[in-house]
Amino acid sequence: MGVLQKLFGHTKLYQKYQTFKELGGFMAIFRPFGNEIYRSALVRSCIRPLAEQTAKANPHSSDPQIERMLTYAPNPFMNGKDFLAKCRNILEVKNTLFIYIARQPNGKPSGFYPVPYATYEAVEYMNGLFIKFTFNSTAMNELVVPWADLAVARKDYLFSDIGGEDNAALLPTLDMISTTEQGVANAVKATSNLRGILKHTKTMIDEEDVKASRDRFVQDYLSLENSGGIAALDPTMEFTPISMSPVVATFEQMREFRENVYRYFGVNEHIVEGCPTEEEQEAFYQQRIEPFLVALSLELTRKVFTERELAYGKSFIEFAADRLQFASSKTKLQLVSLVDRGAMTPNEWRAVFNLPPIEGGDLPIRRLDTAAIEADGTQVQEEETEDDQE
Repeated sequence: MGVLQKLFGHTKLYQKYQTFKELGGFMAIFRPFGNEIYRSALVRSCIRPLAEQTAKANPHSSDPQIERMLTYAPNPFMNGKDFLAKCRNILEVKNTLFIYIARQPNGKPSGFYPVPYATYEAVEYMNGLFIKFTFNSTAMNELVVPWADLAVARKDYLFSDIGGEDNAALLPTLDMISTTEQGVANAVKATSNLRGILKHTKTMIDEEDVKASRDRFVQDYLSLENSGGIAALDPTMEFTPISMSPVVATFEQMREFRENVYRYFGVNEHIVEGCPTEEEQEAFYQQRIEPFLVALSLELTRKVFTERELAYGKSFIEFAADRLQFASSKTKLQLVSLVDRGAMTPNEWRAVFNLPPIEGGDLPIRRLDTAAIEADGTQVQEEETEDDQE
């Protein structure tokens, strides 16, 4: 039995369902072509920093068991970093992310699985909403899962109530880039060989002799064995070379094509190459990383906990990435001025550099030449303890 069947076999119990009709009569049947765009090296280079920076987030939960699960093993196949990276990859490629929440008999989560679907369809069964997935896997072709067991994140959320739109808007640019790259390759091939017209001055020459003469000329002078690059002809033959100047896209045009893809995914060349400025990194976090983490936190919270648990306002799942992770080393070093003034503890400052905590580092410290000020401007005198008097 395949892995998918072991995990989800018990959910394939709904045989008499009907297609779910959304508001306005929209039929929620989605067939993404996203796997095709992921074959593009440029697309993959844009998505990679999104996934890697998202994977830096740390999960927090009111339930310690769930927090531990999301940190170390959301499911048997991946750790917390891989889980977030795969979730982000699926969202960027397919614009709709489904996370299956496996549950124990008491309803508590036992695992979180990003669904690697090929297509999905919203269906209705006994007045309940379900999602029917199809897969490219030979182990399992179809899966029907209750909506209540799926956490969903969308991108370009417009027409459908269930999922986001596809990446059709990107296809013309990718097609242009592919055509341009093929044109460059063909131009290199076209100009790498000697081309021309071989003319015979003899009259009434037989057609077979013309072909044989041409073949000998190609074999002798246009093959790799002719390393000297010199052709010798007898007086009965004339060779007229033809110069090839294929038209290819300019550097500016190619850069504009790349910029279109960068803008689509919300990155720039510095982000892709891994050398952004501190301001660019901060903007990248606010615009492209934080919104996804907020959406994922809200969706998992409402799908994992019951309405009664949510009503108390103390149940939550949250993914948070420290913004200081995106700061430069110079900025991080300047934070030491906050430590000796009690604004940060030593361990909080060490965490910025991914250093382990030290004993006593959770207590705030303050320089001796700093103290609180009274309303009249005089310095507050701290009361002496019995230990100080001794």
